Amino acid sequence: MANVIVIGAQWGDEGKGKITDLLSRSADVVVRYQGGVNAGHTIVVKGQTFKLHLIPSGILYPDTECIIGCGTVIDPKVLIGELDQLEELGINTNNLLISETAHVTMPYHRLIDNASEEQRGSHKIGTTGRGIGPTYADKSERTGIRMLDLMDPVGLRKQLSWTIAHKNVILEKLYNIPPLDPEQVIQEYLGYAERLRQYVVDTSLKIYDSIRRRRNILFEGAQGTLLDLDHGTYPFVTSSNPVAGGACVGTGLGPTMIDRVIGVAKAYTTRVGEGPFPTELDGEMGELLCAKGAEFGTTTGRKRRCGWFDAVIGRYAVRINGLDCLAITKLDVLDELDEIKVCTAYDIDGERSDHFPSSSRKFARCNPIYKTLPGWKVSTSDCRSWSELPKQAQDYLKYLAELMEVPIAIVSLGASRDQTIILEDPIHGPKRALLHADGTPVSLISA
Repeated sequence: MANVIVIGAQWGDEGKGKITDLLSRSADVVVRYQGGVNAGHTIVVKGQTFKLHLIPSGILYPDTECIIGCGTVIDPKVLIGELDQLEELGINTNNLLISETAHVTMPYHRLIDNASEEQRGSHKIGTTGRGIGPTYADKSERTGIRMLDLMDPVGLRKQLSWTIAHKNVILEKLYNIPPLDPEQVIQEYLGYAERLRQYVVDTSLKIYDSIRRRRNILFEGAQGTLLDLDHGTYPFVTSSNPVAGGACVGTGLGPTMIDRVIGVAKAYTTRVGEGPFPTELDGEMGELLCAKGAEFGTTTGRKRRCGWFDAVIGRYAVRINGLDCLAITKLDVLDELDEIKVCTAYDIDGERSDHFPSSSRKFARCNPIYKTLPGWKVSTSDCRSWSELPKQAQDYLKYLAELMEVPIAIVSLGASRDQTIILEDPIHGPKRALLHADGTPVSLISA
């Protein structure tokens, strides 16, 4: 039995959907623990593409129980759309469970999100406009609507009558937006409640029962470490905690029950939205990575900013999340390059730094210090074992593992499930220490 957390080790969009889907075949339960419809997973199975925003990737396995935890914020309209889409494709959704204490995204959250971002002007932070921040804000202000409130028609009407009247003042006076009709919103969400009622339970209890039954549990986060509200490139972050610690809070699980944490990182770096990005490539190379990697957001379709691999934020992700191993994705995107650069440290105002700075203003002044490695100039998309990879690709991966002092367990070479090299099963494989007793690194690649 193993309880494993899968997190993004960069700015999100690292390919967590594929890795979670891949590991789900060994999992009995897959749990989503934070974020909302501002994130998306794209999974390709037998040539068929699935785009999910709220439902865990494990839903594609008929015997896997899927849970949306209390740390997630739920847009019921989007969730129902996902359920309908999956059912139309013949995917059974009866194994989905939704936390009764998860908060609900309402129409006024989306309106305020978009209006607030527009009002920021040049100070915008790059929100998706899906209402996520305002939903979490209401959660913190203790005025939010939870799934259990949605299931109570009398209580919901009473709560929303006051809340919508309050939000209408903000919409009209602050943003010059027409007010919402309280009755229309109430009726709409009562309809959603009936559609979702069968799925809503105490998921914390369900997860604890699964642990007592020694079932394998996979915890998946949205976004990535550098978008974490507390540990990311603030203020250009999301409104929740994608880091590994967020899995405990977002599911109601004690930290002593977690066995392993696997970080997912691209073989290069991308980010969506505003904020500093030291290794960003603005010219032809950035366009090449974007085109070859199909770097467009699952949720918004926005073009992703592309750059070289940043080992400074990689080491930061290892430290913040307590990573046991890494999954490196999209190695094949680098196949055509003559040479590949890796950021090993930063130059900040003339001084070398090996560490990620907390200040975004200081981070914006970071200039990458690069090491250049030779490319391999052959396709890796058909490689299915370590020995089949070109030596230069092996050397590149070894170098990344050495820089971050954590072993690489999985290498992804394309979107399909079979385009993967598994060096160590993160669920069933042994948990290895980062250092030997004498302080030297462990073997970083298991060939």
